[in-house]
Amino acid sequence: MTDETPDLTPDEADLHARIAAIVEGARAQAVRSVNTTMVHAYWAIGREIVEVEQQGRARAGYGEGLMRGVAARLSGRFGKGFSYPTVKRMRQFYLAYPAGSALRDEAKGSTVSSLSAPEDAALPSLAPDAPLFPATLSWSHYMALVKVPRAEARAFYEIEAAREAWSVRELERQVSAMLYERLAAGRDGEAVTALSREGMTVATPGDVMKDPFVLEFLDLAERPLWRESDLEQAIMDRLGGFRLELGKGFCFVGRQRRITVEGDHFYVDLVFYNRLLRCFVLIDLKLGKLTHQDLGQMQMYANYFDRHMREDHEAPTIGIVLCSEKNDAMVKITLPEETRLHARRYSLYLPTEAELAAELERERAAVEEALEGE
Repeated sequence: MTDETPDLTPDEADLHARIAAIVEGARAQAVRSVNTTMVHAYWAIGREIVEVEQQGRARAGYGEGLMRGVAARLSGRFGKGFSYPTVKRMRQFYLAYPAGSALRDEAKGSTVSSLSAPEDAALPSLAPDAPLFPATLSWSHYMALVKVPRAEARAFYEIEAAREAWSVRELERQVSAMLYERLAAGRDGEAVTALSREGMTVATPGDVMKDPFVLEFLDLAERPLWRESDLEQAIMDRLGGFRLELGKGFCFVGRQRRITVEGDHFYVDLVFYNRLLRCFVLIDLKLGKLTHQDLGQMQMYANYFDRHMREDHEAPTIGIVLCSEKNDAMVKITLPEETRLHARRYSLYLPTEAELAAELERERAAVEEALEGE
């Protein structure tokens, strides 16, 4: 007798690999099913609490006592997982999503059959027409979402988290970085409404533009002197985070891509391709204040790619100069009105809500001033 595993033939090895994939897939599906079922159950519990609470709203402190009583009885019957803070979150979840998920079409594949209760159960079963939630988001996702105070922003983050498969950490990062507010700043009322109804769509270069781009995930420590190559290397070390900040559809092509013009060599810091816009996106990194020479250099890079790299079916190249300081007046004078070149600021730290709100208001005022001047 021996415990050693005998050598497998190629066919046997392939069989074992396929079986292992089936088991792993089944386990993953089981976890998703449990998460989805619990999300629906917690929504239903929150609904029951709110409905009973509203009937006794005239009694001071009634809701607080009601939730503590529910928590105590559930904990006594089912054990861990039903503490007072958790029950309170269920109530908050229902109040944030009384009509259900913003992803109603995607949620149609979710199941609530496991929520059916016996006829003599204390709580009624979830009604057949009750709102559903997508299987791609967990209870932890929704606990992060309920902290978003504005309903339209909360809908936007829910849509993006589900469609882009954000982890809870990625979702929290985007909320903290005020992605919705940065995207909404340069859009009119109808386009802002579309953000909360459809999420982030990419049809024009402006759809992927933010100001500022927040690069706090690079974790760059304070130094008396930085070089542009340091920033570039930090981005390469955390390329996944940078692509998340750029937005949808970005595929990395290369760094320091050489351009040769009559024997002179130039190097584009970062080259991406956006599969939704179907065009190259060139990024140049600049420390300090933006100059008109920086914009002229980017114009030359974009022209080169358009004439030597772009295929006929592709859209013109987009150029982005990322700088730590931006002179809006100089940018307006240097660039033509219809341009695919953009100057955007970057921030190496996560600004406070007040700081970012002030910056967005400044950008909005600049856009309105430009429109009035036309």
